[in-house]
Amino acid sequence: MQKPKKIPQRQCLGCREMKNKRDLIRVVRSPEGEISLDFKGKKPGRGAYVCPDSACLQKARKSRALERAFETAIPPEVYDQLEQQMGEGNG
Repeated sequence: MQKPKKIPQRQCLGCREMKNKRDLIRVVRSPEGEISLDFKGKKPGRGAYVCPDSACLQKARKSRALERAFETAIPPEVYDQLEQQMGEGNG
């Protein structure tokens, strides 16, 4: 009998709920310090996860969760880019 495959869980920075890793979008800070969305989960760098929902991204922005996760200040235009990428990536 085959053991069921363990599905990795990650916490969304917006709603703080544990969800399946593949249901979330990875926000990544590259070694160069660039922050972007990683829809494939393959980019190198520090990752944090958020639901594919702009409401969760806005909650994470308001609570400064990404700043804490990446231990760096995140300019507002980066958040605007993330929201734009999220809109395009889900289409």
